[in-house]
Amino acid sequence: MGLVTEDRTRFPQVKKMASPADLRARLSELDCDLTVDDSVDPTGPLSTSFAVDDVAAGPRTVGNRFCILPMEGWDGTTDGAPTDLVERRWRRFGAGGAKLIWGEATAVVADGRANPNQLVIADSTVDAIGRLRASTVQAHRERFGSADDLLVGLQLTHSGRWSRPVGQPLARLTHDHPGLAARTAPGATVFTDAELRDLIDAYVAAAARARRAGFDFVDVKHCHGYLLHELLTAYERPGEFGGTFEGRTRFFRNVVERIRAEVPDLMVALRLSVFDFVPFVPGHDRVGQPAAEGSAAHTFGGDGSGTGVDLTETHALLDLATELGVGLVSATAGSPYYNPHIQRPAYFPPSDGYLPPEDPLVGVTRLLDATRELQRRHSELAIVTGAMSYLQDWIAHVGQAVIADGSATSIGLGRMALSYPDLPADVLAGKDLDRHLVCRTLSDCTTAPRNGLISGCYPLDDFYKERPERTQLTLIKRSLRQTPRSLRQTPRSLREGR
Repeated sequence: MGLVTEDRTRFPQVKKMASPADLRARLSELDCDLTVDDSVDPTGPLSTSFAVDDVAAGPRTVGNRFCILPMEGWDGTTDGAPTDLVERRWRRFGAGGAKLIWGEATAVVADGRANPNQLVIADSTVDAIGRLRASTVQAHRERFGSADDLLVGLQLTHSGRWSRPVGQPLARLTHDHPGLAARTAPGATVFTDAELRDLIDAYVAAAARARRAGFDFVDVKHCHGYLLHELLTAYERPGEFGGTFEGRTRFFRNVVERIRAEVPDLMVALRLSVFDFVPFVPGHDRVGQPAAEGSAAHTFGGDGSGTGVDLTETHALLDLATELGVGLVSATAGSPYYNPHIQRPAYFPPSDGYLPPEDPLVGVTRLLDATRELQRRHSELAIVTGAMSYLQDWIAHVGQAVIADGSATSIGLGRMALSYPDLPADVLAGKDLDRHLVCRTLSDCTTAPRNGLISGCYPLDDFYKERPERTQLTLIKRSLRQTPRSLRQTPRSLREGR
């Protein structure tokens, strides 16, 4: 499916679609191959269990087809420990009914944080993070009676180019990326091979701490433009971690093999940007368009055009994951830093973004199409799909069809989980969705942290509605609306070196 450009004002809003038939009609107009069931059976496909088969830790049963995706709040302590805000978010996820909880991005070293309040799994924080996991499981058990079929993991990360551990950028690169040079903070340095070998040690140590904290699995994160995702496009990097596919995936192989040897009862998962586009920027009337300096040669899973998909290397990476005994994969795309419309389609962009260059339903379908191809080729893997929150009231109607036809194993909830963590429980109880809690992709959960505030669903979650940050956010958004277009066309986070 190619890039579709259209005036956003012509896009019908999903919240105004009164029936599955209305959504099907719009999808047909867009030539999007997406099945929308007329009704949802609470005892149907979404309620069924599935197995994750990890070669080291063995098979584990997950009790239903809902997954909470990694959702940060920019609200840990400055030494990387959870706060009450983090615990509230995780407990809500635990009590919401999803049987797979993919814990949020947690840095393996302090200087690899994307923000000063990101979690870090260190000797000084491991016990607190373990209590966070235990509290999440307890919340699930209190509501549902058992947590035997609940799987809880932790995402391990280094933010690389986007590292900002103490308020100022501390960008670390795997290679020069011409399409991102203008967005990269001054003083960025490229990791040496020796430093990457040391970082492998840090990942393995972090995995051991995660197991000590009680987690069932760790995710060796390869998505959204962070360090290991960027390493997949180090085509011209010399040495052992670049060039060939074998070189560019050596870090992943070495980390997984070391975890197998040193933490043998810990499952390993992979969250992967299965394709990428060139960076986008605001163009005429702030509608997103490919950046002039974009380099199609640096798009893993791209077809060389800059805005197309070719999953050849993605299939090869999943073959490698299978060879290494990985059984669980989360499919996403691109990066929220430079092309958010392909992984989190939204009607309303964040403050530093651009208006959608296509009906967001096209973005939903594109990622689901890619996930379907991957799931059917790699049936041994349990693959979680993403970009589902934009479906809003009809997320379960589409999700049920996705599971029924084998397009994915699990339905990921990201932004929706912030506003409506109980959605899985309500769907599986046969209840109508609470429309007052359904995410409308207003992007305040992104605009807030882009401007130094904690993240949360300010429009729909009463807890965040009543916080002083909501008043600050309202003032920030008002001032941005008054900013001259010539300045608004450069994302605020980039003007400030974020």
